[in-house]
Amino acid sequence: MAELVAKSPCDGLLPLTLGGVTASEADLGTLTMVLPYCGRQKALSQALQAAHGMAFPAPNRATGKAGARGLWFGREGALLAGPDPDPALAEHAALSDQSDAWAAVRLEGAGAEDVLARLVPVDLRAAVFKRGHTVCSQVAHMSGSVTRVGERAFMILVFRSMAATLVHDLKTAMEAVAARG
Repeated sequence: MAELVAKSPCDGLLPLTLGGVTASEADLGTLTMVLPYCGRQKALSQALQAAHGMAFPAPNRATGKAGARGLWFGREGALLAGPDPDPALAEHAALSDQSDAWAAVRLEGAGAEDVLARLVPVDLRAAVFKRGHTVCSQVAHMSGSVTRVGERAFMILVFRSMAATLVHDLKTAMEAVAARG
């Protein structure tokens, strides 16, 4: 009988460091899509605050911190990253476990913005895309999410099936930025 072994989406692909930029796989814990019921967003935000120490994120924003973060994830939806969702949240929102659906990569270093400028059609410079800002956008040719989590650090999420493609595209962009240096 075959033995199945759980592997992370970027197993064997990361970490990767080129030209002062590092891409590493991020373990975000449990990922839960949170979709508030009609008219329940304020109550949901209060429940999130009580249970997990964060408000429901506004559009293009992230709340919380590493280990317990809420990411705006499109129209009226958020992704709770880190803790298992408190059961009280189900009174105010539909909850869907997405833990195995996403690949998460942390990109950091002095040239991280330059690397992402080659892949994401959004201005991610620190002057306009500050810590706690998030966007659902194309990442190369994939649908994804990009969040600034530090001065020179970003968290990138793409569908798990696209993990190897993301790493390939990041590596190509990292090589191009390093060659300029």
